[in-house]
Amino acid sequence: MAFSDLLEQVGSTGCFQFLHVTLLSMPILMMASHNLLQNFVAAVPPHHCAPYANLSMSSMGAGDVLQATVPLDQNGKPERCRRYVHPQLQLLSSNSSESLWEEGVEEIETQSCEDGWYYNTTEMSSTIISEVNGKFGGTCAAFSTSFTMFCIFRVCCGMALSGLVLNSFSLIVEWIPTRVRTVVGTGTGYFYTAGQLILAAVAYCIRDWRWLTLAVSLPFYVSFLYSWWFLESARWLVLTKKSEQAVKNLKTVARINGRRAEADKINFEMLQESMKKEMACSKGSYSALDLLRTSTMRTITVCLSAVGFSTSFAYYGLSMDLQKFGVSIYLIQIIFGAVDIPAKILVTISMSMLGQRPSQCRALVLAGVMILINLLVPYDLQVLRTSLAVTGKGCLAASFNCCYLYSGELYPTVIRQNGMGWVSMMARFGAMVAPMVLLLGEDSPWLPGFIYGGAPIVSGIFAFLLPETLAQPLPDTIQDVDDSRGTEGGRERCTFTPPSYNPCRYETRTRNLLGYESDSLTIRPRLPHV
Repeated sequence: MAFSDLLEQVGSTGCFQFLHVTLLSMPILMMASHNLLQNFVAAVPPHHCAPYANLSMSSMGAGDVLQATVPLDQNGKPERCRRYVHPQLQLLSSNSSESLWEEGVEEIETQSCEDGWYYNTTEMSSTIISEVNGKFGGTCAAFSTSFTMFCIFRVCCGMALSGLVLNSFSLIVEWIPTRVRTVVGTGTGYFYTAGQLILAAVAYCIRDWRWLTLAVSLPFYVSFLYSWWFLESARWLVLTKKSEQAVKNLKTVARINGRRAEADKINFEMLQESMKKEMACSKGSYSALDLLRTSTMRTITVCLSAVGFSTSFAYYGLSMDLQKFGVSIYLIQIIFGAVDIPAKILVTISMSMLGQRPSQCRALVLAGVMILINLLVPYDLQVLRTSLAVTGKGCLAASFNCCYLYSGELYPTVIRQNGMGWVSMMARFGAMVAPMVLLLGEDSPWLPGFIYGGAPIVSGIFAFLLPETLAQPLPDTIQDVDDSRGTEGGRERCTFTPPSYNPCRYETRTRNLLGYESDSLTIRPRLPHV
């Protein structure tokens, strides 16, 4: 038998898998809160230059102080970063006409905000922007006393979250059978979707950025406490020469799933027999260089890098700039989170029926098209613009879900963590670049949207070059990946001695290497060679 058959013997969809997937997914529930936290803790409240002290302490009303201090922009709103060099009290005169306002105000000398800014705290009592006057970690970030400290802790938080999602998803994939891998993998993504909705609710109730950061950070300590009891992947343990621990883990899984009789049968010899081929092909150590070792691995790595980068790049380009839609950021956060539900249902059906490759390609291309179409819609049609942006974001959420599942299925067990880590790093790089592209909009308002829309379309072409994994068992070695594409590459050609010859019976589990026509567990009569 192969390892997948051994997993069926101890229970592949039992109580253990339910608890295992649920507990591993709980941190992902709050991960969305941290990934999108900047929308609220770094929101830019309505603001303008602080008025002169002698005016603010006078008996003048707030409206008069503002009119005498801050000029208006082209939209008739107070300038955010300019004020008059001297208070313009003549503008408050009842004799000042509209023509005086139009002709004279433009000639009045202005300056930058020398005394800082005044922030409207009606919607949010405090953000990091209002505390550090416009300058740009988890629990520790909530207690930051400076902008530098805040940035350091947020960087550490981002590093930790990347490792968290990689390890969680890898452990989930390696303990579930092939037949439910797509559904379970997509179901895990719904925890992230729910986290987006939770963030909107928590942020609405907690308007101070410090308390909000603390509230979305504390739940991780609960996951930290129970994470010590997770079982390591038995596949990985065997391939790293830790078979004794793998036997213990399999016995534990069997007992939790109520299969004590099967647990007693599992031993070291059975495990070795089940993974004889995989162990023979996994001799030596592996590193990140193996991601480019063969032509098949190079194709997979390059294409997944493009997919991961562009998906994250466009996703956070849309999700991290909620204030541009002109409606409540709490409402738009709920809408952006809720659209993931139908999007992931559709991509799950698509992956189950059509496969991962066409699903990945279509999600990326459709997302890019929605973003590009939005460039042609006038700004005053906010409902239409928001609808297109929400549709594009839903497609990118589907692409994200497909990308993580696809990566785990394409990379073999011996380097799965390395491969998924690389793809995740490219995705994080895309998220880092996304806000910087917005700066290009100061000179060319259409350019950021064009880049955000073009990147997914280009990466959709790269995704088309990836191999299909629908209904395929997880590869354990690089040789497995190369064999699936019919190539001869690999670090070493695997040699495997077939079972002893019996003219009447033979095992069919080694079809790829021995040329047998089936990989089932049945033992059939050997057909005579012609």
